[in-house]
Amino acid sequence: MSGGELNPPELAEAINAKGFMAAAGFRIVAIKPGHAEIALARRDDLLQFFGHFHGGMITALADHAAGIAITSSLPRGKIGVTIELKVNFLSPADGIELIARAKTLKMSGSIGVATVEVFSRSETSETLCAFGTSTMRAMDLPGELLQLRA
Repeated sequence: MSGGELNPPELAEAINAKGFMAAAGFRIVAIKPGHAEIALARRDDLLQFFGHFHGGMITALADHAAGIAITSSLPRGKIGVTIELKVNFLSPADGIELIARAKTLKMSGSIGVATVEVFSRSETSETLCAFGTSTMRAMDLPGELLQLRA
C-alpha cells in the first residue's frame, strides 16, 4: 500500500485512550513512521503469582505496539489490525515498567509485518524479556476515528 500522507500520531493517541489500552494503562512514549514505543507501569493487578508481569499483559503490549508501528506507516484513513501474533518469552518481566519497541519490517499491499522487543525496565537497566512478530492487515478506519483523517 503506498501513496498519500501517513497517519498522524494523534490517531495512535486516540486509539490508546479507549477501552482496554486505557484501562491497562498503556502509555505512548514515541511514534514515528514505522516505529512505536509503548510503556506500561508495574501494578499489582498486572502481575502473575510469582510477582512478574503476566504474559498476557506482555503480549497485549507487544500487539498494541506492533499495531501502532504498522498504522503509523499506513496512509491516512487506514489502520493495522492483527491477523497473527507470536511472542517468545525470554526472561521474567520483574521491573518497574515494561517498554515495547516495535518497527514495521515489511509492508506489501494491505499486509504488514512488524517485529517487537519488550523490555523489563528497572531503576538502572533494561532486560529483554520478550520478542514478537505480528502480521497485520490494513483496514479502513472505524467511523468514530475518521475525523482524524483530515
